[in-house]
Amino acid sequence: MPEVIFPGPDGRLEGRFIPAPRPRAPVAMILHPHPQAGGTMNNHIVLELYKTFQRRGFAVLRFNFRGVGKSQGTFDNGVGELSDAASALDWVQSFHPEASTTWIAGVSFGAWIGMQLLMRRPEIRGFISVAPPANMYDFTFLAPCPASGIIIQAENDEVSPPLATQKLVDKLRTQKHITIHHDTIPKANHFFEHEMPQLMGSVDKYLDMRLDPNSPIR
Repeated sequence: MPEVIFPGPDGRLEGRFIPAPRPRAPVAMILHPHPQAGGTMNNHIVLELYKTFQRRGFAVLRFNFRGVGKSQGTFDNGVGELSDAASALDWVQSFHPEASTTWIAGVSFGAWIGMQLLMRRPEIRGFISVAPPANMYDFTFLAPCPASGIIIQAENDEVSPPLATQKLVDKLRTQKHITIHHDTIPKANHFFEHEMPQLMGSVDKYLDMRLDPNSPIR
C-alpha cells in the first residue's frame, strides 16, 4: 500500500494507492468519515473497502481529506472536501485514463461527499454508501441520482437513524433507469464495531452481482 502525496486544491493531500494490475482496469476511490470525529483514511471500514476493490483488480485510492494526517489545509464543512475528492479522482485518472469504469465508496461523511461527487462526474457508474448521515446532511442534490449503487445502514445506528436512511432510499427508488440496493445490518451501530463480516459480506455480494458480465445493471 504505497504512500502517495498529490496536489489538492488547498495544498498537498496524503493517500495510499494501488495501481491497476492490467490495462483498462476499473478505478475505485474510498472516502473516509468525518474529519472532526476522528475519521481518517485508516478507518477500519475504509481499509476493508480498499482491500476488497484491490482483490477485484481495481486501481484503488484512499486519502485523507484536508487537515487530516499529512494532508494540508483545514476542515471546510464539506465544500473543500468535495474539491479534495474531485482532485483525488483527477489524480487517479491521470494514471488510468483508459479505465473501463469508475466506482466511489464512502463511509458516513465520506458517503455524503461521494454522492455529491457522483453528481459531478458522469464516469462514476457505481457507488457504495455505508451509513450515509441522511438526517444530518441534505441529500436533495440527488435529483436525479445518475448511477446505481448500494446503501448500507446499521440497524442500531445512533448517528444516522435508519428511518432517515430509509426515506432517502425510498426517494431514490422512484427514479427511472437506476437501481438502488439497500441492506440493513442487524445489531450494528454506526461504526459496525462487531459486525464487520456482515457488512463486508453485503458489499461483496453486491459487487459480485454488479461486476458479473451478465449483470442487468450496468
